[in-house]
Amino acid sequence: MKKHKFKWSNLYLILVFVLMYQPIFYLIYYSFNKGGTMNSFTGITLEHYRTLFADKRLIGIALDTFILAFLSAFLATIIGTFGAIGIYYTKNRKKRNVLMDFNNILMVSPDVIIGASFLILFTFAGSIIKGFQLGFLSVLLSHIAFSIPIVVLMVLPKLQEMSSSLVDAARDMGASTWQVLSNIILPMLFPGILAGYFMAFTYSLDDFAVTFFVTGNGFSTLSVEIYSRARQGIDLEINALSTLVFIFAVLLITSYYFISQNGGSKKNSQIAALKDEGTEVS
Repeated sequence: MKKHKFKWSNLYLILVFVLMYQPIFYLIYYSFNKGGTMNSFTGITLEHYRTLFADKRLIGIALDTFILAFLSAFLATIIGTFGAIGIYYTKNRKKRNVLMDFNNILMVSPDVIIGASFLILFTFAGSIIKGFQLGFLSVLLSHIAFSIPIVVLMVLPKLQEMSSSLVDAARDMGASTWQVLSNIILPMLFPGILAGYFMAFTYSLDDFAVTFFVTGNGFSTLSVEIYSRARQGIDLEINALSTLVFIFAVLLITSYYFISQNGGSKKNSQIAALKDEGTEVS
């Protein structure tokens, strides 16, 4: 029988994951603490969760945060996907590089600079557009803006992997531009589009610096609210909320895995359907 040799790389990976997840599980553990602090565990209780669900203001902020994240990620994914396609099919190499440089500016710029820039922009817009003020719309526009480059960077590698001969073959069979886009290009880009959406959703969900600058008095997100409460002292209600958000993140990653697996299996059938349509057209 072969003996399995001990690998130090496995120990290193275990250590890394322990360091990463230990604070999260520590937070979850104390969300069930009967005592009101994180100094010592005195017993198990669900009181902090009951307090959380009774806090209508915090629940409202949580719902607003998730609506904001879903909506901004959806719009950023649409804009970023077609933006990536536009950049990829730009024939002039110099122009394409300039477009990529502009796309990457928001990726490398500090969040504080981006937030301050948006604040100046929206303050100026408020002086021109009557009734415009900081709130949900300003946060939504900001989140869409900094999420678009993320989607572009997720989609572009899939475009580079795509075989151009497949598009040429579809056109030779008489497929229209819409048929090529919907049956060839978008299905091939689906893994990148999906990854871009989930990345944009995650960035929107936990963004603090940019959001802090562009929120108004009548609107807030979880990151800003948790920061405000943490300055007043540790509240185990926040632990309970963080536990639920963590569980949601696990479910989100699980659903992403299954969606990406199913999306890949459907790709070939969609391409085959295009071939049938092209044959009928010809």
